[in-house]
Amino acid sequence: MPAPLRLRLDGDALVQNWRTLDRMSGTAACGAAVKANGYGLGAIEVARRLANAGCRDFFVSNWQEAAELAPLGLTVSVLHGVREDDMPAAAAGFARPVLNTPTQVARWKAVGAGPCDVMVDTGMNRLGISTDDIAGGLLDGVEIETLMSHLACADEDSPMNAAQRDRFAALAGATSAKRTSLANSAGIALDGYAFDLTRPGLALYGGVPRPELSTIRQVVRPEAQILQRRRVRAGDSVGYNARWTAENDTEVAVLNLGYADGYRRHFTNVGAALALGRVLPVLGRVSMDLVAIDVDAARELEEGDWVTLDYALPASAAASGLSQYELLTGLGQRFDRVWSVS
Repeated sequence: MPAPLRLRLDGDALVQNWRTLDRMSGTAACGAAVKANGYGLGAIEVARRLANAGCRDFFVSNWQEAAELAPLGLTVSVLHGVREDDMPAAAAGFARPVLNTPTQVARWKAVGAGPCDVMVDTGMNRLGISTDDIAGGLLDGVEIETLMSHLACADEDSPMNAAQRDRFAALAGATSAKRTSLANSAGIALDGYAFDLTRPGLALYGGVPRPELSTIRQVVRPEAQILQRRRVRAGDSVGYNARWTAENDTEVAVLNLGYADGYRRHFTNVGAALALGRVLPVLGRVSMDLVAIDVDAARELEEGDWVTLDYALPASAAASGLSQYELLTGLGQRFDRVWSVS
């Protein structure tokens, strides 16, 4: 059945964003993080479009995500490495693990497995083996395609960025790795962080983590159908806890949309929809399945008409207090995902 919600996904913008990041990566190859179901857009469709554009390296979180992409025949790295339970999938050869711990390295060595990637911690203290592990010979005999690390503060002008870069650069020649990779989307905007391979995620999908990436194009536009039109009299309120009260008689439309779909309560009284070239403010509290908007400026809208949510990621993050990552990956499965022809 057709859903009363849809995501308009701009395939041309997605590809153009990758090309922009590829150009900014200089001589480094530019990959793509397609974890979390392609940041909520749909990993298969994202990966297919980027592969057709020339992307050759893809990154997911776990083996379930890698298996979903297996029919596309891509080069996929699994960022969370390999648990014991993952070994049958890893042995199938449709993706490479990014080994993160001495236990994972030992597990990989024990089966005489082939090429892998390795994550080294340079200061984020999240995933990765230590530089001491490398100095101690942990990776001796391991066939490493890519040695990588991850920047903690690339979206800020932090001294930690240079500290991590220098620690990572100091590992040159210390392993058998054919390539090195450090920069995420924000890291691509920094000078001297590209190494051999960059791994953008957020900026592919329209996020702008640094001002240098202001040419990144919006990819995702949520749309919702009007469920009901009503007139709210002056002095009456809308929604739970009466968070908005009409100062004057107001034309209101109620949308098939709510926080169960990823349109979070943070947009209460600060979000907006767009229709007929007009801005239509959100009225009152966003609830699980419903949102009310002011349609005084677009009274011709009727039950069954569609409106577009104002969802440009940088501005929406500023308005809601949510991160651009949350806004993307939180978009729910009740949306039909409709790609532009590309």
